[in-house]
Amino acid sequence: MQKRTKLEDYLDDRLQDPEEAIEYLSAAFEINDADAILIAVGDVVRARGGMKAVADKAKLNRQNLYKMLNQGGGATLRNFMLVIDAIGLRLAPEWKKKRKAG
Repeated sequence: MQKRTKLEDYLDDRLQDPEEAIEYLSAAFEINDADAILIAVGDVVRARGGMKAVADKAKLNRQNLYKMLNQGGGATLRNFMLVIDAIGLRLAPEWKKKRKAG
């Protein structure tokens, strides 16, 4: 098993707070990068129940969940939505905010 760093422990502690987890995920979605989103979801999964518990709840293979949530993991939308549901989130569409000229 891989040794955890103090940074991972700190992040896990922070992501226990539902509002912190939402802000963390929102920041990943804000930069609109699929790899960043998958990594952020993976961090939240790890902090809020662990890979095995979420994989079981989403009815996914744990090893596939690890691969899916790593950079370049090739998550399908279906599997991604299963994970989102398993950690108790919902995705809601929102229009991008238009920038004001000036």
